Amino acid sequence: MRERTIQELTQIALRFRDERHWKQFHNPKDLALTLVLEAAEVLEHVQWRNARELEGHLRQRKTEVADELADVLHVILLMAEHLDIDLGDAFIKKMAKNAKKYPVEKSRGSAKKYTEL
Repeated sequence: MRERTIQELTQIALRFRDERHWKQFHNPKDLALTLVLEAAEVLEHVQWRNARELEGHLRQRKTEVADELADVLHVILLMAEHLDIDLGDAFIKKMAKNAKKYPVEKSRGSAKKYTEL
C-alpha cells in the first residue's frame, strides 16, 4: 500500500464527516474532548500490564491498537482542519523547537525533561 499524505488523509476524514453531515457537531471543545477520549482508548491497551505482558498484548492486539491510533489521527486531522492548522508545517516547526530544547549532546539516552538537562 502506498503512503498517504496528510492532505490526502484529511480529505478522507472530511469526506467521511461531510457524508454524514457531522460538521455541525465539530467545534474545538468537542473535538478536543473526543481526542482525549480516543487517546484514552489507546491507554486501555497498556493499563495494568507489566513490561512482558505489555509486549505480548500489543503484539496480539496490534490491529486493535492500530484502530485506536487511527481514531486519534482522525480527530487530529479534523481539529487541524477546523482550526486552519497545516499539520505538516506545525510538525516541522515543533520538531525544530524540540531540537533546541533537547540538544543531542545533553539528551542522548536520557528521559529527563528539558528543564532538568
